[in-house]
Amino acid sequence: MKTPSSLNQLIDALRVLPGVGPKSAQRMAYHLLQRNQAGAAELAHALADALTKLKHCQHCNTFTELDICELCSDPVRNEAQLCVVEMPADLLRMEQTQVFQGRYFVLMGRLSPLDGVGPGDIHFEKLLARAQDGKVEEVILSTNFTVEGEATAHYLSEFLRAQGLRVSRIARGLPSGGELEHVDSSTLAQALLERRTL
Repeated sequence: MKTPSSLNQLIDALRVLPGVGPKSAQRMAYHLLQRNQAGAAELAHALADALTKLKHCQHCNTFTELDICELCSDPVRNEAQLCVVEMPADLLRMEQTQVFQGRYFVLMGRLSPLDGVGPGDIHFEKLLARAQDGKVEEVILSTNFTVEGEATAHYLSEFLRAQGLRVSRIARGLPSGGELEHVDSSTLAQALLERRTL
């Protein structure tokens, strides 16, 4: 029996999600169509809404519906410190520590030559412009402690230090190979407080 083309399209579309293989995508598709059509419609609407409304903040590069996000619009934040993270989820984890009161820049990824991800793919030029705005005195590299995260931190530190900026790295209070969004707030806060200059 041949699978309907619209069902194949749905299964293929679900496979773009990280960690979703062919069987998982097929299970999800059948569940949405058979057991939760209202949920499927809500998912489709929310995805379409996000795609039309969300854009990157002009300052920190995170997702926002405005030209400049709420954090970047906050006049109380310390403009002398710029914390660089990989993804918006990492920014949220940093904010949950309630320790850092500076500004952010979200790379939207990390260097990974094997996957074809280079400096242009992580908004390097935009970060460089932000770090050289005349207000930033310290750039805190808060990339994950994975091989790619470490390579990204090393690459960024070389360029940023060459521009005369003070560069630090969050301390290794985090487990090696760990990702920020999975770390408890107190460990992350300690890592931020004990950052070191590179």
